[in-house]
Amino acid sequence: MTATRYLVGGLLLVAFTSAQADTMRCGSQLVTTGDRAFEVERKCGMPQHRDLVGYTLSRNDRQEFALEEWVYGPRNGMLSILTFEGNRLVRIETRRAN
Repeated sequence: MTATRYLVGGLLLVAFTSAQADTMRCGSQLVTTGDRAFEVERKCGMPQHRDLVGYTLSRNDRQEFALEEWVYGPRNGMLSILTFEGNRLVRIETRRAN
């Protein structure tokens, strides 16, 4: 019984330290997955950090897209990490700033 509690507690801790969302608020604006990079920059401003992570292939393996991460924050102790694939926002991740 005690081992189960520790396992459940550990899983909840992992779930709360890194979360994924489909939208992010920037002031009164919302950005969502599928938005273009220029739209996100217009709504949220310049990111604190911008990094080229690598490259990925399209679904039919005929095109190569750049993978880029933008970091915003910390806001209220949280960082927002946005991943762009070929200039489109594909993932919004939030993590506690350490």
